[in-house]
Formats: sequence, C-alpha cells, structure tokens
Amino acid sequence: MTSPRIKERLIALILLALVLFSPPLILMMDRNPEAGLSRLPLYLFLAWALVIALAAWLMERQSGK
Repeated sequence: MTSPRIKERLIALILLALVLFSPPLILMMDRNPEAGLSRLPLYLFLAWALVIALAAWLMERQSGK
C-alpha cells in the first residue's frame, strides 16, 4: 500500500530538482572562479547526487511499508 502523500513528495522532489538546475542558480555557481577553477562541476555533481539520493530514499521508504 502506498503512502497517501507519496505523490506530493515526488512532486516536491521534482520542484527541488527544477530549482537546483535552474539557469540563474547554475550561472551564480559559474561566476568568479577562484584560482581558475570553476565550482560548477562540483555543484552539478552534488545537486545531481542529492536528487538521486532523495529519490532513492523516498522510493525505498514507499516499498518498505
């Protein structure tokens, strides 16, 4: 049996991913690189990892009930 709020949580996860990967936020991470290194690849990897981890946690929680 699925949780009654699973759809709302999945929609919230999608909205979080949209915010994390929105162009203004990505451009903000790409400005003023210190010592010639851009923070953009690190930001993209961490944001991607967060979304994947939250999705996995949410789906595991759903299947465990």
